Amino acid sequence: MSRPVPLAISIAPGDPRSLAGQIVDAIRRKVSEGDLAVGDRLPSVRGLAEQLAINPNTVAKAYAELVAGGWLQSQAGLGLFVAIQRDQLSDHERNRRLDAAVDRFVNEIVAIRCDPEEAASRIHDALHDLAPRQSA
Repeated sequence: MSRPVPLAISIAPGDPRSLAGQIVDAIRRKVSEGDLAVGDRLPSVRGLAEQLAINPNTVAKAYAELVAGGWLQSQAGLGLFVAIQRDQLSDHERNRRLDAAVDRFVNEIVAIRCDPEEAASRIHDALHDLAPRQSA
């Protein structure tokens, strides 16, 4: 039996997302960036809850959402593993989510009175920093 892959994730108490949402986002990002590979075994609910010092029900909720979304698969008696990633979103759904993310971002930078060109430059830099990891 394979050993669980250590998850170097953290949660932020001041984050507007729920704790489970932060875990979901962190794991999806690690899968997307290649830090977690197909077949990697995740820590147990109790193990991750202890690591993050949170209620196990929160981790169970996050894991259930990741299983429902096709990011993880459960193997009875063995644990949770990173599932083979499929192109899970239709073009319509992808565009809807992209528009929603852009709206959230724009509202945030307007609220902090950030120069739009500075914001665009930082987005470019952040995406550029991700590129080598995604193509590896």
